[in-house]
Amino acid sequence: MANAPAAAQALEVLTLLARHTEPLPAGSIARELGIPRSSTYHLLAVLRDHGFVTHLPEERRYGLGVAAYELGSAYQRQAPLQRLARPLLGRLVDETTHNAHLAVLHGRDVLYVVEERAPGRPLLVTDVGVRLPAPLTASGLAMLAALPAAQVRALFPHRDSLVQRDGRGPTSVSQLRRELTEVRNRGYAVEDGSVSEGLSSVAQAVLDHTGHPVAGVAVTYPSDQVDAAEQARLVAAVNRAATSLSARLGARRSSG
Repeated sequence: MANAPAAAQALEVLTLLARHTEPLPAGSIARELGIPRSSTYHLLAVLRDHGFVTHLPEERRYGLGVAAYELGSAYQRQAPLQRLARPLLGRLVDETTHNAHLAVLHGRDVLYVVEERAPGRPLLVTDVGVRLPAPLTASGLAMLAALPAAQVRALFPHRDSLVQRDGRGPTSVSQLRRELTEVRNRGYAVEDGSVSEGLSSVAQAVLDHTGHPVAGVAVTYPSDQVDAAEQARLVAAVNRAATSLSARLGARRSSG
């Protein structure tokens, strides 16, 4: 961005507005981004003229405009996440010989958006378009573990926010927090029979350029056919696929 500072600052303004649930005063935008107030007003004027920002004169605040919404809608129509993920998941299936899928967070649920089936493996309930409670799935746990604690608390403020399946799944917010801590310490998420009896899954979060979890990659396998050594091989394959997809989405490489 060194050769296009104005473009970088405009993108920072849009990103900041997208992170907040309410429109912001120009002064707050300038302070949070460390941009001079005069430059901030100029950026907001240009973005407003192009429809990416809306000015609320009575409130003296700025919010996202219709053009920003249209960009989001175009993203959904083009489905770039699915298109980028599908070949990686195909290779993951070839490598592991098990079913693989990609899920995204949708509120407190995961929504499955790609499924690649391995020959001879059983059909799964995690077909494209299916939604399941995030804390019950490996993909959901992987993504939740990568979210800021405050966002997890907002999603699951009390035990009534949690949904069980056949008596399985966390029954309290504190239990969910412990499970997410285990995921972070382990480095990947695992689920054993919470979605389908006799089937287990391992998953890893896919991160965007900000470090935000945008998806989860998972492999599902018969629990009684995979020992600890084989599970470690599956975890390594899932980690490679998630890292590759994160890189395709512009995620920064870890320095560690």
